[in-house]
Amino acid sequence: MRRILLVLAAAAAVVVAGAESVLRQVTDVPTAVSSGVSDADALFCDSWRLSVETANAGPWRTVPARCGASVRAYMEGERYASDSAVAAAESLAFAAQAFASGVGGAMPAWVFDVDETLLSNAPYYAVSGWGELQRNATEENLLFAGYHSWEKLILRQISDIGKTAVQYKSERRAAMEAEGFKILGNSGDQWSDLIGLPMATRSFKLPNPMYFIS
Repeated sequence: MRRILLVLAAAAAVVVAGAESVLRQVTDVPTAVSSGVSDADALFCDSWRLSVETANAGPWRTVPARCGASVRAYMEGERYASDSAVAAAESLAFAAQAFASGVGGAMPAWVFDVDETLLSNAPYYAVSGWGELQRNATEENLLFAGYHSWEKLILRQISDIGKTAVQYKSERRAAMEAEGFKILGNSGDQWSDLIGLPMATRSFKLPNPMYFIS
């Protein structure tokens, strides 16, 4: 169970701009992070991460045993921070253009996943899924990380138990559009954050080689 954050145009630029700096901060570690893996394993694991991020791997359950150290080095090193920062910068550039162009009479909006997108749970990735009971803690963590002025924080309800992430988030996006929002952008670390109808005008995938959610 995961959370999504809806931000209106007035706050989108601030939040996306903040996302870049926060992503750098939460992964701020010394430059030299040794993975302790062989060159052959390092090459394979780089290719495996590419397969995961492009969805070529399809549904997957666990990180390959030979890639555990490599994934940890990636998440704790500069590459993850840099990959995330580039995605944030590209989404910010699109947001500036899209919001300036306007969406007619609709209310422009941007949807953000929370876990591993706005907030990093890297040290706590064994804990997955938050619901309505964690609303206060989630809001406090977002504020502490520097985010503010969001329009809605949408958490799973009891009625959402058993739904796949694609179904749950598609339903929420449909509800937003029914309320008069035009979803210009969608940012998430899982493909299940981004696919399903209705879709945003553009979607931005953040890296996450730690786990897969369907």
